[in-house]
Amino acid sequence: MQMRTIRVLIVDDSPLVRKILSEGLAKDPNITVCGTAGDPYQARNEIVRLKPDVLTLDVEMPRMDGVEFLRRLMPQYPIPVVMVSSLTERGQKTTLEAMAAGAVDFASKPKNGNLEQMVDELCTKVKIASTANVSHWKHKQYEPHQAIGNTILGNKPAGQVQSLRICAIGASTGGTEALREVICGFPKNFVGTVVVQHMPAGFTKMFADRLNSLAQVIVKEAEDGDLIYDGRVLIAQGGKQLEVIRSGVGWAVRVFDAPLCCGHRPSVEQMMNSIAKNVGNKAVGAMLTGMGADGANGMKAMRDAGARCIAQDEATCVVFGMPKEAYQRGGAESLVPLTKIASTLQGFLR
Repeated sequence: MQMRTIRVLIVDDSPLVRKILSEGLAKDPNITVCGTAGDPYQARNEIVRLKPDVLTLDVEMPRMDGVEFLRRLMPQYPIPVVMVSSLTERGQKTTLEAMAAGAVDFASKPKNGNLEQMVDELCTKVKIASTANVSHWKHKQYEPHQAIGNTILGNKPAGQVQSLRICAIGASTGGTEALREVICGFPKNFVGTVVVQHMPAGFTKMFADRLNSLAQVIVKEAEDGDLIYDGRVLIAQGGKQLEVIRSGVGWAVRVFDAPLCCGHRPSVEQMMNSIAKNVGNKAVGAMLTGMGADGANGMKAMRDAGARCIAQDEATCVVFGMPKEAYQRGGAESLVPLTKIASTLQGFLR
């Protein structure tokens, strides 16, 4: 069956960037650039007039930044948005704020300024975004812009008790906000948790810092050799693989350079396979929103080893890809709404 044509509106203050992105996206036979806009005010009018399927949005815009635009747009006109982000620290921080404001995904501008390099990535993410469910943003209460800042990890007491059980979570598209919902639902003494969220290098530390500022548990980017403690969540580093290994009476993480697994680095599959091998029935797992099948077989291996595993249900997923595959392949024993993931995992542990 032929894929429907996806109508895209490009929003960027640079005429050159608009031209490059328009020409690049138009080369894909399944994408039509229906219009462009130079700032959020023009974009608002064009969205109403053109009714695009997907919006690409620069994070740094004149007159109103991309995050503030999203906060105003999504409750009135929910539409899948892919952010176009720089790799600077400021760009990373603003991108995470945009994800919290409703963006589905982001593509990074290369440091050398050669935007042609990012067109293939953007084409793929536009196609994924076109399938995203963003209807839950409708009528959501507008909130003023709140900057995301780094948080000192020492602001919370750490139990420093090696976990005797482990929680593993995998996520991709839409996962940053799904993870916020789940991790903020954990009590401060929740079992040690390892997370793979598909995200490039440079973004995962800032993402972990953001979650740490919100959650009762300590959240940090995983470093090689980190022990898995109760009350601590380790987020896999972008650009590296993560495995769970035995360490004394408990476990630690191995963070290392390795090839892509299931097309990803970090990979949910690699993490969950290591847990199936080294943790067995002392583990619980959850698969959250995301495109593709990364981790589906790894979760099946976990369940075969005696772990209890669940996946997010279709109604609450931005993209019902990874959870669907995990469930259909027998890894997830049930599909659970996002709001009940944390309590279900706690029930398994009791």
